[in-house]
Amino acid sequence: MLGNLLGGFIVVLVGVNLIPTVADQIYNARYVNESGGTADDGTLITGASGTILDLTVIFFALGIMAAGVSLAVGGLRNAGLV
Repeated sequence: MLGNLLGGFIVVLVGVNLIPTVADQIYNARYVNESGGTADDGTLITGASGTILDLTVIFFALGIMAAGVSLAVGGLRNAGLV
C-alpha cells in the first residue's frame, strides 16, 4: 500500500518537473530552425501536424495525472479503503 502511494507521488513529482522541458522541446521543434533562428513565417510545422504537436504537452500532463491517480487508487484499494 505505502509503496504504491509513494510510487504515485514520485511519478507525479518527476512528471511535473519534466513538463517545462517537454514544452521547451516542443517549441523548439515547431518554431526554431537548425541554425538556431526562428523560421521566416514564424513556424516550421503547420496544419494538423502543428496542432497535434502543440497538444503533446497536454497529453503528457494528462498521462502523468492518470498514472498518479491510478497508483493512488490501487494503493487505497489494496488497503481496503476504496
